[in-house]
Amino acid sequence: MDVSASMVGRILKSLKDRGILQEPLPNFISARKRQRKRPYAIRKPKDYNATEPGDIVEVDTLDIRPLPGLILKQFTARDIVSRWDVIKASSTATATAATDFISTLLKRMPFPIKAIQVDGGSEFQDVFEETCKKHGINLFVLPPRSPKLNGHVERAQRTHTEEFYEITDTSFDMKELNQSLLKWEIIYNTVRPHQSLHYLTPKQFLEKRRDVSGIY
Repeated sequence: MDVSASMVGRILKSLKDRGILQEPLPNFISARKRQRKRPYAIRKPKDYNATEPGDIVEVDTLDIRPLPGLILKQFTARDIVSRWDVIKASSTATATAATDFISTLLKRMPFPIKAIQVDGGSEFQDVFEETCKKHGINLFVLPPRSPKLNGHVERAQRTHTEEFYEITDTSFDMKELNQSLLKWEIIYNTVRPHQSLHYLTPKQFLEKRRDVSGIY
């Protein structure tokens, strides 16, 4: 006797309604993790557009693997309007290290930061969110599996890999590495022309913008 799918559905529903068939309690053990509720971070509103420097600064981490078994992290920030970058290495990518990077951003970005955009990594939660809120910085978090939405900083990671790590003979002692990264950051922002800025440096772009409008 052939039984249709609709008949099976009706039988199962009847058994559930009568309490004969009961669903097992969920234990939430799954490779697909539930999204943790964020106390401050939100999705970027569709009508939020970056038109001024500091409107959106994308932040991400880069794995640095100088030796087998040694993995360091680089925090990278890129302002999507001016292409101004700030970079700093850390031994780990923890929320504490990410929060320390906010202090570095506030010191080395030459304009106020209105919003930071990050992925859903644990380093960008907890104290990182609290610090953004404390400084009045909007925090936008990307939807799962959407790194392309942080495409500017993803491109920055590639540039720093190709133009710093692959050609620079630097120590991987954390203090010395960050000194070398700071020198490269200055070159990147003030000497190296950017095709996306019509071959201006980020510094020249900001100066030209200030000359026209009186502000960055």
